[in-house]
Amino acid sequence: MFKLNLEKAEAPEIKLPTSTRSQKKQENSRKTSTYASLTTLNPLYAEYIMRNAGLDEAQAGIQITGRNINILRCADDTTLMAESKEELKSLLNVKEESEKAGLKLNIQKTKIVASSPITSWQIDGETMETVTGFISLGCKMTPNGDCSHEIKRCSLLGRKAMTNLDSRVMTLPRKVHIVKAIVFPVLMYGYESWIIKKAKCQRIDAFELWCWRRLLRVPWTSRRSNQSILKEISSKYSLEGLMLKLKLPYFGHLTWTADSLEK
Repeated sequence: MFKLNLEKAEAPEIKLPTSTRSQKKQENSRKTSTYASLTTLNPLYAEYIMRNAGLDEAQAGIQITGRNINILRCADDTTLMAESKEELKSLLNVKEESEKAGLKLNIQKTKIVASSPITSWQIDGETMETVTGFISLGCKMTPNGDCSHEIKRCSLLGRKAMTNLDSRVMTLPRKVHIVKAIVFPVLMYGYESWIIKKAKCQRIDAFELWCWRRLLRVPWTSRRSNQSILKEISSKYSLEGLMLKLKLPYFGHLTWTADSLEK
């Protein structure tokens, strides 16, 4: 996989109508207008570049349920995918198309993730960095598809969100609803692609019990069982059970694709 980072070669000049305002205010307004225009048009630029590069018709890529996929893009986050180093190089004609549109490839911010070791990779004399994983669309991509690091990362983010819930005014049922609506989705982001085994289930259960103990202000020195904590919370589903329940509609969504059940 190949994470691209495209930046504007030079900011376009936007002329504003003259007014009685001071020159400093006009300069600040010009910078704000330029930034807003570039942010709004960035997805349009990216779509224009990818179409001209012919990535949709390219044979390079990976096969998923019979479909050839070689690019993942969302706003300014672009990831190229291929089965070999040679195929990935063939997709880099996007670099020339980007330069025609006034964008350039930032080699320092471009990362490579490969299942087989890549010693070095240079573009225009600059060496790109090979990493063990990178964040794309909010999820960490790794060459082996292991989600243990992703669960750990999301657990830390969920703990950070939980520390902000320290109100003593709200009732317990309201706090429980807030945790389920705000904290748990932080951990569950991208969980549909996780392969959850026993050890990972234990980590998810530990995170849930940590949230409930913190919500009830139960110190770690207190000799309260997990069952008593769950009984006081009176939650209908555990976090692990909720994730398994929500995976079923996701599986049903996948079956709508052509020949999905057979494959």
